[in-house]
Amino acid sequence: MNFADLGLSDELLQAVESAGYTEPTPIQAQAIPPVLMMKDLIGIAQTGTGKTASFVLPMIDILAHGRRRALMPRSLILEPTRELAAQVADNFVKYGKNHDLRMALLIGGVQMGDQVKALQEGVDVLIATPGRLMDLFERGKILLTGCELLVIDEADRMLDMGFIPDIESICAKLPTNRQTMLFSATMPPPIKKLADRFLENPKYIEVARPATANTNIVQHKVMVQSRKKREVLRELIETDNVSTAIVFCNRKTTVRELAKSLKRHRIAAGEIHGDMDQSSRIAELERFKAGEINVLVASDVAARGIDVKGISHVFNFDTPWHPDDYVHRIGRTGRGGASGRAFTFVTPEDAEAIENVEKLTGNPIPVWGKGGDDAPQAAPEPAAAEEKASGSRRRKRPSKAEAAKAEEARPEAEKTEAAKPATRRSRKPRRDADEAPAYAEAEVVEAAPAPAPKPAERRAPQPAPVVMATAGQGDWNGPVPGFLNVSAIS
Repeated sequence: MNFADLGLSDELLQAVESAGYTEPTPIQAQAIPPVLMMKDLIGIAQTGTGKTASFVLPMIDILAHGRRRALMPRSLILEPTRELAAQVADNFVKYGKNHDLRMALLIGGVQMGDQVKALQEGVDVLIATPGRLMDLFERGKILLTGCELLVIDEADRMLDMGFIPDIESICAKLPTNRQTMLFSATMPPPIKKLADRFLENPKYIEVARPATANTNIVQHKVMVQSRKKREVLRELIETDNVSTAIVFCNRKTTVRELAKSLKRHRIAAGEIHGDMDQSSRIAELERFKAGEINVLVASDVAARGIDVKGISHVFNFDTPWHPDDYVHRIGRTGRGGASGRAFTFVTPEDAEAIENVEKLTGNPIPVWGKGGDDAPQAAPEPAAAEEKASGSRRRKRPSKAEAAKAEEARPEAEKTEAAKPATRRSRKPRRDADEAPAYAEAEVVEAAPAPAPKPAERRAPQPAPVVMATAGQGDWNGPVPGFLNVSAIS
């Protein structure tokens, strides 16, 4: 099957061919015909399957007939992040070059003036994030009563980011006799409820089992302690033939700190996260695409918004909190039939999170280097390390018979020496920290020193009995004067 079999116009087919595509992906082959027939649609597809073109291409042909009006967009595409919105806009520019269609992009982080001006001139396609759209609507800068076509993209991501109430509010403001398409990688109950409410007899398409990972991606989990994660990441970047990689972190602060750490170790790294303004994020992405940096440290804001060809590796520096995010993160590699590699760092605290990921994907993730020397080793359990450390200092206690026999065999000089009052020996100085055994991450527990004696309480002096020294053993042999109140020392 080729694109000509899907019922697209000649102008659109020329644009698709000039973009270098000849055969549609499964989601495109199944979604384009019903969309052209003006049917509602639910599309379940993982990232990297060509989902965006499955609604962009038929929309261009549908919108080719009609005229635009000021402040009243003819179609609306809702995206969860700025990056995804910009990616969809790029698709419209690429495939709609032979059509007279006007597009506007409503996203945060950029000046609102240009966006309002574009709306006043009239747009055929409005691509927006829910927050900025609601903002402009409340200001009276946009009317939604003329919208004939609605696309809710990455619906499960919308749910994770808390946009469902905004989407419900937006849908309520649109005409009821519209065409609606909903795309998602998974179908949790809140998304199904949303679809049942706002879609009418939709065509259901599922090209892959929900939340399955791309089979072209070789996946591994790396068992590691938290303090060793940076070191292991650098080792993998240097040894696993990494050409370009994205490193995902759960927190924005981790993104910033990790990017700085990689730069200090002379790794060409950049960063992208939600605290950056849109121009800075776009600039960093352009550096990554141009090859000026080959490692991009990112938060989940970029997990579904980066479409860069040839990414060889994805590193989950933090195990994702939400299992769905795992699929979307690693989906940045292995795109377009290419192969990719994904490593997920798992600390002891991540046991439940990685278990949830494996339940969602339906397959256990193999441990990196299990049974080999190349595996980053996790630290032994603290109890085991303590037992090992203390066990090395233990000595076998001799039996009573052995002790008696050893006492008889001792030379007389030693026995005489032993009979003398014992003098306090100084403790052996503790070894320096760099001399301690290098157990991986485990604290070596030294033998506890004997508790220090408590300071003696102050008591009132008591009169001591008078003791007379034996003749010849001392210098004083007379009575003790009472005012001294001390005893003679033998």
